[in-house]
Amino acid sequence: MDRITRQEVRQRANDCCEYCRLRQAHEPGLPFHIEHITAKQHRGGDELSNLALACRSCNSHKGTNLTSIDPDTNAPTPLFHPRKQVWEEHFRVDGVRIRGLTDVGRTTVWLFDMNDDDRLQLRTFLQEAGEWP
Repeated sequence: MDRITRQEVRQRANDCCEYCRLRQAHEPGLPFHIEHITAKQHRGGDELSNLALACRSCNSHKGTNLTSIDPDTNAPTPLFHPRKQVWEEHFRVDGVRIRGLTDVGRTTVWLFDMNDDDRLQLRTFLQEAGEWP
């Protein structure tokens, strides 16, 4: 993937994780990843429509997964797709927590462990500084 494509992905995302909404400036020592929404092993390519900016935590939890199990229904469910879906339709910020509003949102929040203790602690700090949400 070339430098221009990487810059376009970062600019489109406004240097914000497209899954948990954390800003790159909030984790300056941990560069965000340009991630393949559909992994290359599942025939995903390097086109802009298949690329998203993701913090290290979201990207490492996502891995090559396209689906997971909805924690409420135990049904196989696709993960959030930032190029095809609208964040606010699937998630909402509730204090320092991110809540899933739909099966896709719940599954993504659960698989990505978006409300683990470290993330809640960081968001609490950011909220006290007026930088979250």
